Amino acid sequence: MDIRILHFYPDLMSLYGSYANVSVLKRALEALGNTVTVETVTPGGSAEVAGADYLYMGAGTERAQKAALADFVRYGEAVKALAEAGCPMLLAGTAMELLGKTITAADGTVYHGIGLGDFTSQQGTKRFVEDVYGHTELCPEPVVGFMNKCAVISGVETPLLTAVELGYGNEGAKTPEGFRYRNVLASQLTGPLLVKNPRLLDKVVEAVYAYRNQPLTGPVPHDAWTEQGYAITAEQLKLRV
Repeated sequence: MDIRILHFYPDLMSLYGSYANVSVLKRALEALGNTVTVETVTPGGSAEVAGADYLYMGAGTERAQKAALADFVRYGEAVKALAEAGCPMLLAGTAMELLGKTITAADGTVYHGIGLGDFTSQQGTKRFVEDVYGHTELCPEPVVGFMNKCAVISGVETPLLTAVELGYGNEGAKTPEGFRYRNVLASQLTGPLLVKNPRLLDKVVEAVYAYRNQPLTGPVPHDAWTEQGYAITAEQLKLRV
């Protein structure tokens, strides 16, 4: 297959090695015999969202997030249409908040998201910094990552992590984390998420194939170091639970 990935604002939203979520997905899809094109979306530029097979935006500072949001709202209706159609997406770190109804900055300024999710974000001066160990309905294996955020996110009805045993979730310590809608995944976990969690990468690849109505006939290939890194991280974090 020819697979088209849209990477939104890599210059603005690239903290914590976020670009590697796209790199590891591209590598896995190519190893399965696909031709993968990654198109960069820049502020003020033009992008054809319709026809994309996967959308991605990474983590950024709160200031960079507002700059990204100012441009991203142009694509809001197109992004929501793709989400309804089942197009896979991942919004990592502060990009997750752009999917909600509003973001209230620490100074009280209210910014409007695209409204894919019926949740709100309240940013403050306190940062929540911690390793995270939790569980998702997508796979039986635990999910691991790192959290560094300043927002409390309220009103998420369908979180990505339905249980968090270590670290912070949307609304505080050990609360559910992230957002999930159809094939849209969003999480404040960094690391980056798909590199640190091979089983989540498997699910994203499966979603891409399902969206294209193509069978995935074999396992998703992974580097040995990825599997070993996940196993060590999960084991060590579980000891802290």
